[in-house]
Amino acid sequence: MTTSPAIQQPALPYHVSRIVSSSQTLDHMLAELVRLIVRVTHCDACLVYLADHATGEVVLRASQLPHDAELGAIRMKLGEGITGWVAEQNAVVAIAANAFADPRFRLFPALVEDTFEALLSVPIMSEGKVIGVVNVHNRAAHAHAPDEVALVCFVGEQMGGAIARASLREENARLREETHEARQQLETRKRVERAKGILQMRHRLTEEGAYLRLRNESRRMRRPMGELAEAIILSEGIAAAGGSLKSD
Repeated sequence: MTTSPAIQQPALPYHVSRIVSSSQTLDHMLAELVRLIVRVTHCDACLVYLADHATGEVVLRASQLPHDAELGAIRMKLGEGITGWVAEQNAVVAIAANAFADPRFRLFPALVEDTFEALLSVPIMSEGKVIGVVNVHNRAAHAHAPDEVALVCFVGEQMGGAIARASLREENARLREETHEARQQLETRKRVERAKGILQMRHRLTEEGAYLRLRNESRRMRRPMGELAEAIILSEGIAAAGGSLKSD
């Protein structure tokens, strides 16, 4: 079993402050956190999970090793697995060997880290609330010295507020995008309804018949229904303007 080397990181507060004071996206900030943890602990892998309080889960959001397909997809309920237990209990777990034998452990076959011997799992805090978990993995058995645990806890505590703010910005951006999409869908529905009315008047169709004609033309021409509806409305406006000029 290896033991932790003495970790001397006088520049650590500077690096943490630089990350915290930046206006990086959440993903970039989490990537910075992973790099910093790897640098100060000399671990073989680092994973970061964020709490999703709406679903009561922790979600994999960042990794030192490539896990593109797993990011955002691997989830655990609070209390589930060691990670979920740390998030629920707001407690540190340090296992020097056979981490996968711990009764709380949950195996994810897609995570090679789950086959590693040693695990240090630390909560990320913001305003006294757990917002995530940092998992530090070592392939070989590894005794986590108090200074190593303290360093990871320090980084998690110092970066917690910045991560929470970045998460809020991300959520607000998502809500704005959803609002924008909802407005666009509403406008499209309005155009389709108006175009249906025009087709009903022009061709003496029922409402259903007008809809089917619009849908079939959209498929035949490979144009979005909203775009085709807008063209019908425009043509009706041009025709109406032409009729008005003739009557004058």
